[in-house]
Amino acid sequence: MNAEMTTPVTPSDATMPDASSAGDKSACVIGAGFGGLALAIRLQSAGIRTTVVEARDKPGGRAYFWERDGFTFDAGPTVITDPDCLKELWALSGHDIAEDVELMPVMPFYRLAWPDGTQFDYSNDEEQLFREIAQLNPADVAGYQRFLDYSEAVYQEGYVKLGHVPFLDFKSMLKAAPALAKQRAWRSVYATVASYVENEKLREALSFHTLLVGGNPMKTSSIYALIHKLEVDGGVWWAKGGTNQLIAGMVRHFERLGGTLRLHDPVVHIHTLGKQVTEVETHSGWRQRFDAIASNADIMHSYKDLLAGSKRGADYSRSLARKSFSPSLFVVHFGIEGSWPGIPHHMILFGPRYKGLLEDIYDHGVLPQDFSIYLHHPTVTDPSMAPEGMSTFYALIPVAHMGKLALDWEEMGPLLEKRILEELEHRLIPGLQDRIVTKFHYAPRDFAMDLNAHMGSAFSLEPLLTQSAWFRGHNRDDVLDNFYLVGAGTHPGAGIPGVVGSAKATAGLMLEDLAG
Repeated sequence: MNAEMTTPVTPSDATMPDASSAGDKSACVIGAGFGGLALAIRLQSAGIRTTVVEARDKPGGRAYFWERDGFTFDAGPTVITDPDCLKELWALSGHDIAEDVELMPVMPFYRLAWPDGTQFDYSNDEEQLFREIAQLNPADVAGYQRFLDYSEAVYQEGYVKLGHVPFLDFKSMLKAAPALAKQRAWRSVYATVASYVENEKLREALSFHTLLVGGNPMKTSSIYALIHKLEVDGGVWWAKGGTNQLIAGMVRHFERLGGTLRLHDPVVHIHTLGKQVTEVETHSGWRQRFDAIASNADIMHSYKDLLAGSKRGADYSRSLARKSFSPSLFVVHFGIEGSWPGIPHHMILFGPRYKGLLEDIYDHGVLPQDFSIYLHHPTVTDPSMAPEGMSTFYALIPVAHMGKLALDWEEMGPLLEKRILEELEHRLIPGLQDRIVTKFHYAPRDFAMDLNAHMGSAFSLEPLLTQSAWFRGHNRDDVLDNFYLVGAGTHPGAGIPGVVGSAKATAGLMLEDLAG
């Protein structure tokens, strides 16, 4: 994908006629992230004339990308699970995702490494996985099997039955409560894992996944153990050319269906009249009326800024300000000389602490001296991500959001980048810093500036039980009849399956309302 794949609409297009003048139904989706594009495809597939308006020069949202010195750097996310939820977006109109995207299997899913040299390869190769577990603690093989049974149960309740169902009133939450109680959803993922396996390293290996959606394993509901079932059944995948190519494929498919993508023109205001949203206005002066409007933008930005001047925007942004938001991230992107077949696609390099490190990030809001690193190495699967004989990496660590950790990232960024690269050089890649061809980092301040992310949070609202389902942003607003949410801030939450699931829930509501 390149920046020219969709030509930005210019201010001269501000004279376009009303989208509803043709007599058919129209919708606007604000933000071209995974959730926004998935929603737009569903609406367009159903015959709703849909326009996606994106602030940045390229689509993708958090799945943005950069090209530097011949290297391709995905901003993230990098782990694709439940490919069926993506394939469904093409199947709606009788197409095949393979027309636009080549999905490549990743094996192992992750390699986990600890400071004492212990390594653990996690995959859905049952025989190999049982051997890996037995090396840590033979007694935990049976415990892991029982944990998978639990994962299957919460997958059925939390993903299959509830993952695509909008929670619009408290009654819907009460209906779901018995099933959630049966699975002891009030327990954390870590506590649940610990009830099945004894080895501390294995407990970390089976609970870290919630960090990939912004959740603290020590506090996030055990419902999120369903991620293991998703991976066991569907595998872990990579889009050839990068996650950006999955976004490019979604855009191609959306435009094939007749949808319109407007790039590099931030929405500045959503106009309202009574209990209706009426028009979208952008920075360029373009202004258009729609029958329905959905926001894939940051949830706080949507209400506080885009709905500024409306009572609903003021009221709900005050409510959101009292909620707990997920941490941010600090990411070092680097391209280096050489190929590294011994380093798998995904690694977690645990630090000396687990629980204490999480408390520092989530509770204390400090920048610890130690850290755990998620290392992404796409060129081991897909050499096209770097020039021949070279490799693309990124190293990511969670850090507290700017509401808890008030740092000058202009000053701290280069220092933290250096510490992370030194740790990787010490533990994994000898002579790393001498091999670097190009590098740059992405900090909480960048999340806030580029994505309008509240306090630089990387995953929107923290996935606590008290901020899930009905307690999260609703897929359809409670007051504005034709305003909808899609993406990480609404049900079911962050991650590719989560935001694509939110698009399914939101599309169902929009299509029903627009048909009325």
